Amino acid sequence: MIDIGLSKMALIGAVALIVIGPEKLPRVARTVGTLLGKAQRYVSDVKAEVNRSMELDELRKMKDSVENAARDVEQSIQTTASDFEKDWADATRMADGSADNALAHDASSVTPAYKHPGKNWRLKRGAVPQWYKARAGVRTRAQSGAARVARFRPKRFH
Repeated sequence: MIDIGLSKMALIGAVALIVIGPEKLPRVARTVGTLLGKAQRYVSDVKAEVNRSMELDELRKMKDSVENAARDVEQSIQTTASDFEKDWADATRMADGSADNALAHDASSVTPAYKHPGKNWRLKRGAVPQWYKARAGVRTRAQSGAARVARFRPKRFH
């Protein structure tokens, strides 16, 4: 850029005072200041746009590399899965041949069907210890409304 020091600025100001004159100099100085401000803003906008475009290019390159890596991983998983499926099919075919013979001789080896464990959703069965539940007053047993009223009803004195 242009190296303008204090001495050069004073020389330019003196020449401008002589050439332009003292009555027009403030208006010209204001105009030159606004033009320099606009030029600086324009240059900063251009720099910001260039930086954004460079960052966008870098992000695109990074996105492409991540997509390629994901594609490679997906292909390797698919090949591994297809190999596993082939091995599984071979193993089940071999097991089916021996299992058919075993099932014909022994009918008690049939596995029972899955039965869902009947959890009571009203009871709080978290990972909170019982002593903490007792201290905090958390209900651990389901109780009907009538039973709760009867439990907490004040006893009558005779």
